[in-house]
Amino acid sequence: MIKKIYSSIALFSLVFVSAQTTIPTPTNIQVTYDKKTRSQTGLPGENYWQNKADYTITVSFDPKTLLLKGSENIYYTNNSNDTLKVIEFKLYPNFFKKGSPRLMKVATDNVSDGISIENFMANNEKIDVKKINIDATNMTVRIPALYPKQSINFSVDFSFTLNEGSNFRTGKIDNGAYFLAYFFPRIAVYDDIDGWNKNQYLGTQEFYNDFCDFKMALTVPNDYMVWATGDLLNCNEVYQKTYCERINYAETNDEIKYIISSEDIKNGTITRKEKANNTWQFEAKNVTDIAIALSNHYVWQSSSIEVDRKTKRRTRVDAVYNEIHKDFEFVASDARKTVEAMSFSFPKWPFPYNHETVFDGLDQMEYPMMVNDNPIEDRAESIELTTHEIFHTMFPFYMGTNETKYGWMDEGWATIGEWIITPMIDNRFVDEYGIEPTSRAAGKEIDLPITTLTTQMNGETMFLNSYPKPAFAYLFIKDMLGDELFFKGLHYYIEKWNGKHPMPNDFFYCMNVGSGTDMNWFWKKWFFGTGILDLGIKSVKGNQITIENKGEKPLPIDLTITFEDGKVEKIHQSIIAWKKGNKTVLISTKSNNKIKRVDLGSTYVPDSNKANNSFEVK
Repeated sequence: MIKKIYSSIALFSLVFVSAQTTIPTPTNIQVTYDKKTRSQTGLPGENYWQNKADYTITVSFDPKTLLLKGSENIYYTNNSNDTLKVIEFKLYPNFFKKGSPRLMKVATDNVSDGISIENFMANNEKIDVKKINIDATNMTVRIPALYPKQSINFSVDFSFTLNEGSNFRTGKIDNGAYFLAYFFPRIAVYDDIDGWNKNQYLGTQEFYNDFCDFKMALTVPNDYMVWATGDLLNCNEVYQKTYCERINYAETNDEIKYIISSEDIKNGTITRKEKANNTWQFEAKNVTDIAIALSNHYVWQSSSIEVDRKTKRRTRVDAVYNEIHKDFEFVASDARKTVEAMSFSFPKWPFPYNHETVFDGLDQMEYPMMVNDNPIEDRAESIELTTHEIFHTMFPFYMGTNETKYGWMDEGWATIGEWIITPMIDNRFVDEYGIEPTSRAAGKEIDLPITTLTTQMNGETMFLNSYPKPAFAYLFIKDMLGDELFFKGLHYYIEKWNGKHPMPNDFFYCMNVGSGTDMNWFWKKWFFGTGILDLGIKSVKGNQITIENKGEKPLPIDLTITFEDGKVEKIHQSIIAWKKGNKTVLISTKSNNKIKRVDLGSTYVPDSNKANNSFEVK
């Protein structure tokens, strides 16, 4: 049924996409249309491709010395039409390397020698590591020509010392808790837009990785428990039988229970003790990244929830934390409700992974199936943080967006996600994240178009363009279209691009096609434009109110009208009121009573000038 609807919409879209207002198309994006890797219907082109790497990673980590040693085998397939003579790798631990460029401060004690490449082989041929070009977080390896549709094997031995402070997404949390992220050399994305992704990791802009299959084995002292992206393959080899039974229970039941309690920690009989070290094995397929958390003293709450009513598939939801952080006692419930809301309310798409683990760390960062969150005492902020980071499961992980260049394609969705889901979890709270900063900055020098590449921004501009501004845009089109059409558009985009690498125009055109609505007029003003955000009450005459838009961007109109007899009428109009480019809108009240006062505005409508938002009738 859905496929039939989408097919008819797609045919209709072919008629209007070329006939209506167009959105800007950079020349490098136009090339993808010419080569038919992408299309102006929003769909992947008939020649669309993306490369793939399969990783088998073996790692050992010593909590005392913080030394991480690893080896990996990579099977890389060139699905492009290009012959590759070099392979670009990302060495994210080199963010901490002395001399590396960065846009975030690193404590002197955490400046390191970076990652050491001790052995490198390509198709069983040894490559002299001294001749490999390493430039901060980029590593370029020359190889014999890799022709289209061919594959190559790499074997790499590596090591580095984990950071003890400056916890930017990875590092030591306390004596007995650690988060290992971006810890292995990985092949950079080679795509149809830029070729190799050569953007350095500077600490601010985030990540862009291919969808890969991972098999990972981590060896740590036998008193440590490990959580990671993917499924644990050898539970009975690392946990005592009781805890495997508790995990199995959690994966099939709604009730939130302790898998590991403080009493279990005191008893010290959680993991297998036959050897000094245990090796934990995980497997994850078709994910963009993996992350690892470990601790010898964290408690673990867990349950699961049905996320797909058709297949009855369930997702296990975990909170793993230091018991002194009392706010984390609510996280298992908040996380569970977030996964439920994502599956059935917004974006109304079955949660795609087998588990979601929220780990008590020193950052606020997302990974496939994992979240590294700091403790927060404020109840509302704790919910907002939990919801925001888990929402990233859809964007950028399920959808594979390029966070490095287009931060708004994931952070904007996580922001509207927390706006919508937070009051579902606790209706006492209204999430106002980013609203006032947007109002204050609109029209100033720092207020650049949302589509400005994230690599060209920093500070407040990057924050505004990545988080609240796109979130407002998503919220406004949801309001304009109504839920039925909005979700048709969004689900069409998700269906066509999950597991791939959509870029901005793919999103814009898919939303048009999926909803059957040409919204280029809106995309152009909100994503490519700038200017103040200012709706004002121009006049009140009789029962007619004139609203003026003094900026360029369309905003919803929310009026609260108070009459002389004390009655109140509320009127709402979506952004469609401004579609024709008009600067004023005339609104009539339903009542014939005499108006006493008119107030304009609502929580989720930013406004740079609130002085013209109230009108007293004299």
